[in-house]
Amino acid sequence: MTGAVILDPHLPLLVIAGLAMLAVLLTGYALWRGLAGWLPRAAAAFILLVALANPSLQQEDRAPLTDIVIAVVDESSSQTVGTRPAQTAAALARLRAEVASLPNTELREVTAQDAPGDGGTPLMAALAEALAEEPRARVAGAVLITDGQVHDLDLAPQMPAPLHVLLTGETADWDRRLIIRNAPAFAILGEPVALTLRVEDQGQVPEGVGGTAQLSIAVDGGPPDWYDVPVGEDLELPVTLPHGGQNIIQFQVAVTDGELTDRNNASVTAINGVRDRLRVLLVSGEPHAGERVWRNLLKSDPSVDLVHFTILRPPEKQDGIPVEELSLIAFPTRELFVEKIDEFDLIIFDRYRLRGILPTSYLENVRDYVTQGGTVLVAAGPEFGTADSLWRSPLADILPVDTTSRVLEGGFRPKLTDLGQRHPVTQGLEALGPKDGWGRWFRQIEISARGAGQVVMQGAEGKPLLVLAREGEGRVAVLASDHAWLWGRGYEGGGPQLELLRRLAHWMLKEPDLEEEILTALPEDQTLAITRRTVSELDPGPVTITLPDGTTTPLVLPQIGPGHYAAEFAAPMVGLYRLQQGTLETVVAVGPPAPKEFEETIASGEKLAPIVAASNGGILRIEAGTPDVRAVGEGRAAAGRGWIGITPRGAYVTQDIRVAALLPGWAYLLLAAALALTAWLREGRFAMGRHRAL
Repeated sequence: MTGAVILDPHLPLLVIAGLAMLAVLLTGYALWRGLAGWLPRAAAAFILLVALANPSLQQEDRAPLTDIVIAVVDESSSQTVGTRPAQTAAALARLRAEVASLPNTELREVTAQDAPGDGGTPLMAALAEALAEEPRARVAGAVLITDGQVHDLDLAPQMPAPLHVLLTGETADWDRRLIIRNAPAFAILGEPVALTLRVEDQGQVPEGVGGTAQLSIAVDGGPPDWYDVPVGEDLELPVTLPHGGQNIIQFQVAVTDGELTDRNNASVTAINGVRDRLRVLLVSGEPHAGERVWRNLLKSDPSVDLVHFTILRPPEKQDGIPVEELSLIAFPTRELFVEKIDEFDLIIFDRYRLRGILPTSYLENVRDYVTQGGTVLVAAGPEFGTADSLWRSPLADILPVDTTSRVLEGGFRPKLTDLGQRHPVTQGLEALGPKDGWGRWFRQIEISARGAGQVVMQGAEGKPLLVLAREGEGRVAVLASDHAWLWGRGYEGGGPQLELLRRLAHWMLKEPDLEEEILTALPEDQTLAITRRTVSELDPGPVTITLPDGTTTPLVLPQIGPGHYAAEFAAPMVGLYRLQQGTLETVVAVGPPAPKEFEETIASGEKLAPIVAASNGGILRIEAGTPDVRAVGEGRAAAGRGWIGITPRGAYVTQDIRVAALLPGWAYLLLAAALALTAWLREGRFAMGRHRAL
């Protein structure tokens, strides 16, 4: 119980202060005049002023509150290596016992786990949240049980008491890690891209560990290639991407005996392969209305280098005009079809007929160009069924169609075949047309598919309109009509002309997204969006997913459209996932290329030292023994060899308050009246004595 005197004045304090000044002046005047009763009068005035101030005695019943010690336990991934879990458990158990032995003290425990999105160890955020939940006047200290690798030091709170660090790990720990210093997100196909790597050793590296390490490189989960690389030096590694789209490159350093962990020995980088400039050769056999369709399509793409020739004056034309007066450009046949044919990514023959311009040997070069990986698109017109058709040239060996001399005239609406509903070139095109359906075309060449030809569109009389095929390592397409331009003009509502031709061109250029049989997986946070496309009518079956730890799990993909299957898979861990379905296989990386938790694994108190020093705390290694806990005075050093200190705060809660006046009002009046009477009597006697003396 404690007591204190408080004031509850009857008048404002300024008024009481004014009356006090007036009383002092009157007392001074009485003293100056030599009045005998000045002292009792002054005492009476003081009693009246005290009565106006109304002093009271306040008594409180207080109950002491316990001091709080906060323990923040680091449970991040880096705390799972070596002996750290056992050290953490031992230190926490000892801290519990020490705090329990202290009078009027209790322990609050919180944990800090990996921050989402590879944010590292949020130890300071956990400490700040724990402090916010407790009255700061009761916090006697805080203890961090951690390896010291903290990634949110900027969130460190202002400590009201000593902060200590119990450091896990061993002084003899060492680790080797792989660092990807520079990895571009995009690279041009066919050109080497430089990646900067570094293999680095940390901690107490034992003698005998060489200055080189073995590094493996694997692309898209394929067999790795091994190289000897120096340790502690930046390494410029040129990599040429094998295909367009996403390329998964996995780097891994061979594990050395005694390493703290191998979680930072590998890194996965995804680089998107893009083409620099697509070189397209467009040869138009004669001017016609649809010629500009191809030119506009290819010229609208800034990444396409188009070489376009239209044969305006065939060799057999003899009109008597001197050659030197003609302003036509000579067709550089040898340069294009012999010397530079391999430089083109796509060759388009638009209504081309055999007129002796291209010798048979040149067309044989085109055939060989396709079988070795090139692509050819034939946009056929009425000439395709004549004697000078390309079908009657060496290109017939690679064309996936047979033709007749019949030209189907009359309006018809192109439509997708069953295969076209599933093929990526034409899948979903019907949804892009007008509500009443696609506009009509009015001419088609009668053809029939042969060999590996895939009929994805049909036209008049149900005859094949668009046929696709793979020949050798290349691809061939035949469009049996020259009226696609009607869609571009919006005739009868038009149709998805540009989208069809764009997809067709990109399929021929082997864009991965337009493969007929493809299995893809895109990471989204901790989820894989898995897609399977096939042109087969049969269910492809479940996908086998191999997790980073080697375990496998099957996943059934529901069908969401013709030949289109998709599902999401919750990835339970970060790392490289391998997906396989039949002969198809793909790999995908989930999470960061190298987790932040394992960038630096050697336990150290260097990062936390400034924060600990500001609170007079200490950093002690658990391997040297778990420390005692002592009570120390505020402002004094709170750590030493084998011990840490907390500052008792002496906090309390008031349970009851009683307020009583020092004296009742009548007592003040009685005292003041008695003093005033005393002053009057003294002054009266003094006046009578002086009268008698006179």
